[in-house]
Amino acid sequence: MQSFKIQPKIELADSLAEFCQEFQVGPGDLLFASRRTQQNYLQGLAQGAIIIDYRDFGSGEPTDTMVEGIAHALAGRDYKRVIAIGGGTILDVAKLFALQTILPVAKLFQQEIPPVKKCELILLPTTCGTGSEMTNISILSLTSLSTKLGLAHDALYADHAVLIPELLKDLPDRAFGASAIDALIHAMESFTSPRATAFTKMFSLQAMELIIKGFQDIVVQGRKARDKHLQDFLLASSYAGIAFGNAGCAAVHALSYPLGAAKHVPHGEANAVMLLPVYKLYQEKHYGGSLRDLCQYLAGLLGCQEMDVWLRLEDLLTGILSWKSLADYGVTKDELDAFADVVMNKQRRLMANNFVTLTRHDVEKIYGSLY
Repeated sequence: MQSFKIQPKIELADSLAEFCQEFQVGPGDLLFASRRTQQNYLQGLAQGAIIIDYRDFGSGEPTDTMVEGIAHALAGRDYKRVIAIGGGTILDVAKLFALQTILPVAKLFQQEIPPVKKCELILLPTTCGTGSEMTNISILSLTSLSTKLGLAHDALYADHAVLIPELLKDLPDRAFGASAIDALIHAMESFTSPRATAFTKMFSLQAMELIIKGFQDIVVQGRKARDKHLQDFLLASSYAGIAFGNAGCAAVHALSYPLGAAKHVPHGEANAVMLLPVYKLYQEKHYGGSLRDLCQYLAGLLGCQEMDVWLRLEDLLTGILSWKSLADYGVTKDELDAFADVVMNKQRRLMANNFVTLTRHDVEKIYGSLY
């Protein structure tokens, strides 16, 4: 049997001020927001709320030590709702604070502590990539294990996902490009996942169309084209989040996690590095089924022949975001073996969703091609 689920209530607003008024944000709320968000959008709003900027507890992508630091800072303070305004980092961290028990974080992520929801959770994305507002997944770098792990449980679903295009306006170009490519990869990986259904594929296809058409417009017209597509990119990210929240991500994400954790490469950029080599290897091993359907669909969007899809997609994506070789990110050849260990031993949840089975040799081959 197949199943499909959309848990959060999805709402659209014109501004953060409208949201704060409608939801009466204030005392009793734990609000996660960066200082930039506080300065640009929250002035005079959310009076009486407990406001946390996770950057006060560390830099880079979220880790178990950051979460533990926030938990200790909040000890003894009560709140009835958790509201998070931010990118995937902030949303993934905030999800944990809607649970009854967070500490120790490593035990929670290794499923030694059952996740139990204790309060309402409201998520507002400020990027157009992670789709975290739609999923029951939180991803952290666990410092003790030197990799990222995902915790997937229905207790992590938001009660409300609120989409506000205004919040994307000041997103830096590289952050925009990385996050939007991440959403495209969510859509692609969920489409070719063996867990995909007719419902997830519908959301995957719509996400891909919105993202690729937006990218094509930006490549031709430049930054000015981005603003007119903000709602499209935000919707595409949520559509892709719905798709991969049900069908899962796969090897692109699994191979990107060691790079992101070891060299602090932003998540969407690390995924961009892995995307084409993974899909080219899929095609070498078996060209048929959902992979061929994907190539045919992308060919239509890109205006090219099936056989030229990966070349044309690379041309488009590198017009949005540049990336480097593994060596240029500071990876040593000795680390490639450790990266492969992490993928095969710690990322089985993701590798189970591959279009075809990838062996350790296949993983080593991909890393080697990128070095």
